[in-house]
Amino acid sequence: MGSLPSPLTIFISIATLLLFSSPCKSAYGAPMPNETDALTRFRLQTDAHGILSGNWTSGDACSASWRGVGCINGRVTLLSLPSLDLRGPIDTLSGLDDLRILDLHSNRLNGSILPLANCTNLKLLYLSGNDFSGEIPGEIASLKHLLRLDISDNNLKGVIPVEISQLTHLMTIRLQDNVLSGQVPDFSAELPDLKDLNFSNNLLTGKLPNELQKRFGDKSFAGNAALCGSSPFPDCSLISSPTASAQTVVPSNPSSLPTTTAAASPALKQRKGWSHKGLGTGAIVAIVLGNVVALLLVVSFVVAYYCGRYVEHSEANSKAGSDKGRNYSSHGGGGDSDGTSGNSDRSKLVFIEKRTRFELEDLLRASAELLGKGNLGTVYKAVLEDGSTVAVKRLKDANPCARREFEQYMDVIGKLRHPNIVPLRAYYYAKEEKLLVYDYLPNGSLHSLLHGNRGPGRVPLDWTTRISLALGAARGLAQVHEEYNMSKIPHGNVKSSNVLVDKNGVACISDFGLALLLNPIHVTARLGGYRAPEQVETKKLSQKADVYSFGVLLLELLTARPPSQSGHQDDMAMDLPKWVRSVVRDEWTAEVFDPELLRYKNIEEEMVAMLQVAMACVTQQPDKRPNMLEVVKMIQDIRVEQSPLGEDLESRSSLSPSLAATDDAMTNF
Repeated sequence: MGSLPSPLTIFISIATLLLFSSPCKSAYGAPMPNETDALTRFRLQTDAHGILSGNWTSGDACSASWRGVGCINGRVTLLSLPSLDLRGPIDTLSGLDDLRILDLHSNRLNGSILPLANCTNLKLLYLSGNDFSGEIPGEIASLKHLLRLDISDNNLKGVIPVEISQLTHLMTIRLQDNVLSGQVPDFSAELPDLKDLNFSNNLLTGKLPNELQKRFGDKSFAGNAALCGSSPFPDCSLISSPTASAQTVVPSNPSSLPTTTAAASPALKQRKGWSHKGLGTGAIVAIVLGNVVALLLVVSFVVAYYCGRYVEHSEANSKAGSDKGRNYSSHGGGGDSDGTSGNSDRSKLVFIEKRTRFELEDLLRASAELLGKGNLGTVYKAVLEDGSTVAVKRLKDANPCARREFEQYMDVIGKLRHPNIVPLRAYYYAKEEKLLVYDYLPNGSLHSLLHGNRGPGRVPLDWTTRISLALGAARGLAQVHEEYNMSKIPHGNVKSSNVLVDKNGVACISDFGLALLLNPIHVTARLGGYRAPEQVETKKLSQKADVYSFGVLLLELLTARPPSQSGHQDDMAMDLPKWVRSVVRDEWTAEVFDPELLRYKNIEEEMVAMLQVAMACVTQQPDKRPNMLEVVKMIQDIRVEQSPLGEDLESRSSLSPSLAATDDAMTNF
């Protein structure tokens, strides 16, 4: 991805636009559109965290100088709201027909970009790092004044429209990291001012135009395995047809697996049969084997669910290999001996999405840092040679699963995409070694934020942030339950250490479904204080048990007391729900709440409301617990009007828009 626009760049751009902008006159003397109303509807649709509520709720968008809004002659000409975790469609922005600059990069916006075709005065358009889907519309040709087009790192599919050639003023086109297919149009003659072009990491096919390759370099087209042309791309004579080259996916049997919504993952399971260096013999063999295996994949997903029941027969294998700082696998890239093909091409990293950025050897050479050991495996932070960072989980106790069931199950896990779920990016299978590759989330876990460094100098986790993290985790878990409502597949391991925080302070649940690879008896024993009462006898995982575990997580967030790790239900001092019930049996009391929360003012009602949600979740009878969609609604209804301490934005931590000061500074309150 190219560099993002800096505040100085945007300032200069605004100044430049002022020089050649003229007042906008509505056609036929009609009144100006209600742009304030359009922006208000945009806020209501996308600002789930209330970040824009500060001054977007009063006055006129221009006269009140709304955050990120710039105006000329009373018309909105600039909207710059990057990295605010905005989520939802941008349909309402179609009413801003005098908009010149739109910068919404690094949010979670989704839907189609077609509504922007009505913003015919746009000159700078920055939408990278969102979740936009669908095709790039041919109507983009209406943006005749466009200079910069950056819609990279989204989920856009289809062909690159030839209508882009009509945007003759374009200086930048960035379409990398999408799911675009088809051939690369030759814009050389039509776009003489084009200085920056990037089509890398898509699914483009066919011959690469020589002039574009010479003009913009090989890196602008890297990561498109089916492109051919001049070196370093393969000779086009070696690839019979783009269609054949794209069909390297080995699909799971759709009748044997739970279905997911199409919107959840528009770029799934693109397993390339060759690298950018060309089509190899091993790849051809893999394609043939893949087509055969596709016909034989009739094993039900239920088999994957129960494959872990055989773990007791392989206890010795579950402990194979020791943790190594720079090497996750004692078997390297070798094959396995579980009765499947020993072809070495089968023992490579398998990427869930289309972007294959590195090989297994790159991962094994990476600088690795141990992040922690959990019930399901050991997690490392791996820094690759190109500087990118991923999280690698080395599974334990999953060895009894045969390759076929494991791969089917990874397909199911990998399909799940949601802003509050850590996505599975790739996996590696060998009989004695299984690795999972995820995005690396730099802000750690809810567990570490709650319980880490409780001494002097600690930055307390403030109330606004706790509600935000709880809501994000609830939404992620609700998505799991809704996606697999028919098959009742649970998360299976809900706890605070599995709620991770991304660079924008958004909570994402991790480890979805991994517990189902193991023997349920072993899994429930490891749940500790998050284990539902019925699991003591049934030893089964369920969505209702997930709700109970989430309720314990909410109690942990409110009390800052970790649940019992032993899971002994008769240990009242360690059983968090029992302890809370004993304290609040007669009336709600401040003794329950984390002392760090008691420093804030006027949040007692909100804390009590959250406590009520938690107690509903940890009801003893499973049928009386709410479902996760109801839990999400209950948390959303807890209104947080403002930060408890009212700090200025400039003094807050990047983790949270309302993170309190350190303990040392708190003595002033």
